[in-house]
Amino acid sequence: MATSFGPSAIATPANAVTIARLALSPLLWALILATDGPSWAALILWVLLASTDGVDGWLARRMGTTRSGAFLDPLADKALVIGAMWAVVVVGGFWWLPVALITGRELAISAFRSYWGRQGLAVPARFWAKVKTVMQAVAVGFALAPPFEDAEHFVTLTLWVAVALTLVTGAQYVMEGSRSTSSIGVRGTK
Repeated sequence: MATSFGPSAIATPANAVTIARLALSPLLWALILATDGPSWAALILWVLLASTDGVDGWLARRMGTTRSGAFLDPLADKALVIGAMWAVVVVGGFWWLPVALITGRELAISAFRSYWGRQGLAVPARFWAKVKTVMQAVAVGFALAPPFEDAEHFVTLTLWVAVALTLVTGAQYVMEGSRSTSSIGVRGTK
């Protein structure tokens, strides 16, 4: 039988995976910059780090979700994805505008969710937000893959699909949070 962790636990296997993803993200960014773009090494490290999001989620569902994990997991995801995207911008693999749109949305929704959380309102990730995360990961993966036929088209297409999903799901979070706060009458905190 697997060990079960309560909501206040900090030292959990899921959190260990999340912290490893967060700690190794700068290594990925440095590798992207050092190899000046697409490379097998950067792609392999990207796939390994991006896949840990599913691993820590599986561990958390199996052994118990925690408040620390609910905070750390989105932080690690955003650090990994946004950092990798900006590293790809620096080496010329992405145009800065779509990455800026994604970054702005991610920061704004993180601030909204943090605010709502302090008010006692949880706004969990929805299906399309998870699809958005996968599409962002696919866009970065295509940008890091060594060139193949029509690579530039795949990179551009997946990045703009990720932008569209990012903006639509951001609007959904705002509408859902606004509806929820108005329907329950959010109280101020001390």
